[in-house]
Amino acid sequence: MPSAFQFQCHLVLIFLAASKGETRYLEVRDAVEDDPFLLLSEDLKRELSAGQIYRRSLRCIDMLSIEGQFTFTADQPQLHCATFFIGEPEELITIDYDYVNIDCQGGDFLKVFDGWILKGEKFPSSLDHPLTTSQRYVDFCESGNIQRSIRSSQNVAMIFFRIQQPGNGFTVTVKKNSNLFPCNVISQTPSGRFTMVIPHQHRNCSFSIIYPVVIKISDLILGHLNGLFIKKPSSGCAGVGDFVELLGGAGLDPSKMFPLADLCHSFHGSAQMKIGCDNTVLRMVSSGKHINRVTFEYHQLDLQETETRKENSIEEFCFPSI
Repeated sequence: MPSAFQFQCHLVLIFLAASKGETRYLEVRDAVEDDPFLLLSEDLKRELSAGQIYRRSLRCIDMLSIEGQFTFTADQPQLHCATFFIGEPEELITIDYDYVNIDCQGGDFLKVFDGWILKGEKFPSSLDHPLTTSQRYVDFCESGNIQRSIRSSQNVAMIFFRIQQPGNGFTVTVKKNSNLFPCNVISQTPSGRFTMVIPHQHRNCSFSIIYPVVIKISDLILGHLNGLFIKKPSSGCAGVGDFVELLGGAGLDPSKMFPLADLCHSFHGSAQMKIGCDNTVLRMVSSGKHINRVTFEYHQLDLQETETRKENSIEEFCFPSI
């Protein structure tokens, strides 16, 4: 049975998975049958390619991975609502307020969060984000017309809102912008290939895959000698300014996940690991002294897989949830 974290994350991502043919979590029947995206619809593709703006209404709990104009109108008091936004790894998300009619004095609110947050766990973590947690929230009731356009720092963002008066609501326009050097990313899919580059910047970047996966690192450039180290309590990459670590866990925040392996030095070849955790994160720590780059590919772990690979490989491992 999926954990509570998997259930929550896949309730958010199920629309994307269903439209791409993934059926692992189709027990969330209502979400699948009421799919609001139809992202692979040929009719929708033709409409968007013709320059038309995609428009639809928002639900209290919703997920968007496409540009367009979206409206929420309360038909009853809505006290705990959120819309999750996700783009491709190399995209940033801009949210523009077109129209807002809420009662801020009466307890309504409309807040944008720079990233995702579930059950108090944030992505990116506080250690990996350039802003403090309080700065990552933009409250419409406090900023009003001062800040009607908000751009995310990565490929995910979200809106929290409470609207108590039926008929009140808001309209937002969502746009995607190119990000030359993607840093923190949540993958939309359980398989893919990605190259992360940090060009002389003192920052930490995480790539999150909310599936158990097989991850294969094919190229790592840190400006050091070759080497691959399994993390142990008394060793690892402590004291090394630039390194990559693999993390696994049952939550969203990389800083609360278990370290599984450290890669402290450059190599060309193949390093593979099977990670049976609910969430797998590849995290690069950069001192800013080098142009660091890592290329990796991943696919969803087949839990029935028993074949032992003879290439440079680390056995499947994941700490239990606590």
